[in-house]
Amino acid sequence: MEIKVAIFEDNKLIREALQTIINGTQGFICSGIFPNVNQVEADIQFSKPDVVLMDIEMPGRTGIEATKIIKDRFPEVKVLIQTVFNDSDKIFNALCAGASGYILKTDSPLKQLQALEEVYNGGASMSSVIAHKVLQFFVRQNIMLVQPEETDFNLSVREKEILSLMIEGNNYKSIADKAFISYETVRTHVKHIYKKLHVACRSEAILKARQQGFF
Repeated sequence: MEIKVAIFEDNKLIREALQTIINGTQGFICSGIFPNVNQVEADIQFSKPDVVLMDIEMPGRTGIEATKIIKDRFPEVKVLIQTVFNDSDKIFNALCAGASGYILKTDSPLKQLQALEEVYNGGASMSSVIAHKVLQFFVRQNIMLVQPEETDFNLSVREKEILSLMIEGNNYKSIADKAFISYETVRTHVKHIYKKLHVACRSEAILKARQQGFF
């Protein structure tokens, strides 16, 4: 089954390059390309994507505004933010709007494809640079998602290893390679980690691990 990707990008060269990469990769197909998000609801209904690759800064309505609309109207559609910006506020606002991941345009095509696959499979893709920026934002704003309460949450040795690799910014495939386990096993471990930590996404898991002093 192919992962259908809709691209929202105002730069024509980047838009067409992304379309070529996606259509040229087995397991992916570009279902639509759009230069702005001013008609995002109609565009989503037309292209019927599994994942939206969203530029954050476009003329008119922004990618962050569009992300919120997509998640409100089409909650099953995953949104992966792609941008040249690594500003903490923009990252946090995009994630709060419902984005499943945030990557930089300077990331390699391979990383971009891995990120698309990860969010499609329910993960939260985030490069190490972005993960660090998210943590910086929370520290600066003194935001605490949870109050420290337990010390280990009954995480197994393997789960702690997986969580440590997540904090480093590794995606599921990279974690699988480094831990010498399958991609599906990584997904299972991450689900167990989220359940034990009482969190819903990677950024919350990382924050809680930091707050509890796991690493």
